[in-house]
Amino acid sequence: MATLRDIRRRIRGVTSTKQITRAMQMVAMAKMRRAQARVRASRPYAAEMSQVLAALRERAREYRHPFLVPVEGGTGLLLLVTSDRGLCGALNVNTIRLAHREMVRRYGPRYPVVTVGRKGRDFARRNRLEIVADLSGLPDRPSPAEVAPAARAAIDLFLTGTVRTVWLAFAAYRSTLVQEAVMEPLIPVPPPAAPAVAAAARAAGGSDYLYEPDAQAVLDALLPRAIEGRVYQAVLENQASEWSARMVAMRSATDNADDLIRQLTLTANKVRQAAITRELMEIVSGAEALRAGRR
Repeated sequence: MATLRDIRRRIRGVTSTKQITRAMQMVAMAKMRRAQARVRASRPYAAEMSQVLAALRERAREYRHPFLVPVEGGTGLLLLVTSDRGLCGALNVNTIRLAHREMVRRYGPRYPVVTVGRKGRDFARRNRLEIVADLSGLPDRPSPAEVAPAARAAIDLFLTGTVRTVWLAFAAYRSTLVQEAVMEPLIPVPPPAAPAVAAAARAAGGSDYLYEPDAQAVLDALLPRAIEGRVYQAVLENQASEWSARMVAMRSATDNADDLIRQLTLTANKVRQAAITRELMEIVSGAEALRAGRR
């Protein structure tokens, strides 16, 4: 059984850990709010970009741009977005597990990967995957220019024919308590969702747009930017998910530390009471022995 000194030493250790987790919780909460604000601010832009692409597709249906033509078979590339640090629950594990399972099912155990974040890079190295490009150490507020190299690496491989499909995997932010691992096609650009198609059809029927020089040239210029924007949106979503998950994880760790400190304090009190009782019994026994000896 642990001594009172050992229990008190453990209480001090758990208290120190609790102070660290509480500080990390406060930091994560502040960064989580800023990351959530960036995600909410970027979503209207992403929705408008989808609507513009849908409108352009309506006006250039015969144009067979490489980014728009569905491809069957061939080699697939994974653009994997994870965090640089851990202590955020199962966030990275869920994203990596989903992406790896789907890529193995589609293309086998060996496939090229572009990683954004150290956790994804470390996973690729452990599994001996071909890392085409790595973008780690992004700041808390990355700019589109800082994220663009990952998208360009995937675009270059697609245009050269090295890969036929590019998939994007990240943790989508739903709420503070819910982050969803998502894997979606990036290149070729998937057809727009029904709302975007309807909005594009209304725009096409109600207005006559002029393109300079033409709709095909606008598509040529817009599609690479749309792909870069989608990757940037995924990075923002993943950062908001990361800080939300880390805040929740640190809050749970702090609460667990409180529970453990209460249990250890109760155990220490019991051990101390048992020691006091034992000492009293020894004193009483000694006094009885002396009294019996005098008789």
